[in-house]
Amino acid sequence: MARPRTVPENWDVRAREIGVRLQQARHELGLSQEDVAYRVGISAYTYQKFEKGESRPGTPLNPRLTTLIMLSEVLKVEVETLLRVSAQGQ
Repeated sequence: MARPRTVPENWDVRAREIGVRLQQARHELGLSQEDVAYRVGISAYTYQKFEKGESRPGTPLNPRLTTLIMLSEVLKVEVETLLRVSAQGQ
């Protein structure tokens, strides 16, 4: 039997911070959301949700590891930079 998932405290804040970092990196490269989504192999809708810090409406961002790595490669940002925890997200 699977153990129920518990969401870490302040995960919604952390997820939103990741979304902001994704958006900043995209803007620095002059890419559209559609460009990033296409290069990563996800839908534009999914990427738009990621920038909002969501996986689905009302659900905090929780991408697959492969998606996270592809995002870091496309946006030319280290995974560690995307996942950095600020004082606000602790």
